[in-house]
Amino acid sequence: MNAFSSLTNRIFFATALLAVLSISVAVYVVNRAVTRRADQEIQRGIDEAAKLVDQYRKFSFEAFGRDARFVADLPVLKAATAERDPATVTPIAIEYQSQLTNADLFAIADNTGRLLVRLGISDVPDEALAAATIVHNAAAERDVFWPEQHGVLLLKSVPISPDIGTLILGVSLDRRQAEYFKQLTNSDIAFGVNGAIKASTLPENTWPELSTLLAHPGSSSHIRLNGEDYQAFPTALAPPGVSGQPVGIVLRSQTEQLVFLRQLHQQLAAIAVVAVLVAILFSYAIARTVTRPLGAITTTMREMAASGDLTRRIPVPANPRWHDEDARLLATTFNALTGSIERFQREATQRERLSSLGRLSTVIAHEIRNPLMIIKTALRSLRREEATHEHVGSAARDIDEEVTRLNRIVTEVLDFARPIKFDLAPASLNALAEDAARAASAGDGHAAVRLDLDPEVPPLRTDGERLRQALVNVLGNAMQAVAAASPAPNGGDAIRLRTVRLDSRHVAVMVADRGVGIAPEDLPRVFDPYFTTRRTGTGIGLAITRNIIEGLGGRITVSSERDRGTEVRIELPVDAPMA
Repeated sequence: MNAFSSLTNRIFFATALLAVLSISVAVYVVNRAVTRRADQEIQRGIDEAAKLVDQYRKFSFEAFGRDARFVADLPVLKAATAERDPATVTPIAIEYQSQLTNADLFAIADNTGRLLVRLGISDVPDEALAAATIVHNAAAERDVFWPEQHGVLLLKSVPISPDIGTLILGVSLDRRQAEYFKQLTNSDIAFGVNGAIKASTLPENTWPELSTLLAHPGSSSHIRLNGEDYQAFPTALAPPGVSGQPVGIVLRSQTEQLVFLRQLHQQLAAIAVVAVLVAILFSYAIARTVTRPLGAITTTMREMAASGDLTRRIPVPANPRWHDEDARLLATTFNALTGSIERFQREATQRERLSSLGRLSTVIAHEIRNPLMIIKTALRSLRREEATHEHVGSAARDIDEEVTRLNRIVTEVLDFARPIKFDLAPASLNALAEDAARAASAGDGHAAVRLDLDPEVPPLRTDGERLRQALVNVLGNAMQAVAAASPAPNGGDAIRLRTVRLDSRHVAVMVADRGVGIAPEDLPRVFDPYFTTRRTGTGIGLAITRNIIEGLGGRITVSSERDRGTEVRIELPVDAPMA
């Protein structure tokens, strides 16, 4: 079976696919935008952190230089240095170093390059320190970066004029300084010089990989350290031309940002799944609002094809808010069509009745002629002078019986010929069935009727008296069929009357007998008004019964097998239509 052969499935799949595609595109666009924005934020943070480090470096160098020049210009320091006596210079150096809180090295050399005093924790050898920092030009200053075991030492040399000596101040770029920068920039920091990392906020096992970035200061790059992705930006920490150019590396973890993105992606995926499920449910509901009315239409048409009842109607909801307008219009048009068919059937039935009345005239003439001949014979016997009292009584009885017979024939013909006027009122189908069974069974020799009544049958709005008359006619025919059977059927179920509820709008009455049955060639003509298989019958009883049932909006059918019995099925609406 093709899944797309159903309109419901096509609408459902189309709307569901549209919803899934829309949500998928929306999630993709959001994810891409969020990821791009996260990368931009990381790059912006790296740039800002690198700028902050560079600004701090410039500020620190300038402030460091000012402090060094200020101290070198103090008269007390000049006088002590001019003595070239370490014992004289040391107390003054200690006092000034205590005032410079950021100085990790405080040294003074005389004009020959000999160190008079050295204070601090730096591990730079004295000879190397003197050789790298002594200034012989009174107007010159020197900046030197010295690699240490756990950092990079910035050395600032300022001359003590006039040609007295040199003041050397040093500050370390170590782990402590890197942690300080990390607090300022919210990024990891590394310091390196001469192709090697000397201090960093990252573990030492990452330093060899970090050292590859020292050769390209000023360019951003990606690097993977300990299973995490980082965005890195190396920047030079000293002006061009300074000996031992140090490099600071600013790093920001993309993995941490990606953790947030993964959580965001998971949330978006969950929301997308829920949205898809909701969209599928809504698409199914929308499909049902279109196809449910069509299903009701096709079900009604299928019932019409099965039952032959062309007057069935499709229920149209009173509140069309959630119903498809086109389906509602189709159902309304279909009901208008069945209404027209119903009117046409009533008119056709009336025309058929009148036409049948003309064909019935020969039968009626024959039926009337026989009683008239009997009446004429009886009157002729009364005119005889020798007519005895017994002859008169017999003739009078014959005349009375034949007049009654003539009256019955005329009444039946009139009932068939003229339109039936129905008096609709609430009635119980089971009560009418019981009453009809009692009426049909009155008299000797009539077979008993077995009743099988459904208690779920609802009350009807119908013409109870007319419906009772129709049931009596059907039961009468069943009793005559049973009486004509040879041998007569035994048991109390020779005739069975059963009621059943078909649905909320229809009920049914079935009368089954085990009589002689009807020949297959005669079965299509049982409702013809002039057709009968009995000598004394006119064939009007079942014709009148059909007129009553169809006038009440119902349907009557007959099924039979020769010598096995007959079943008459009457279907009735719960609410009979107005004539």
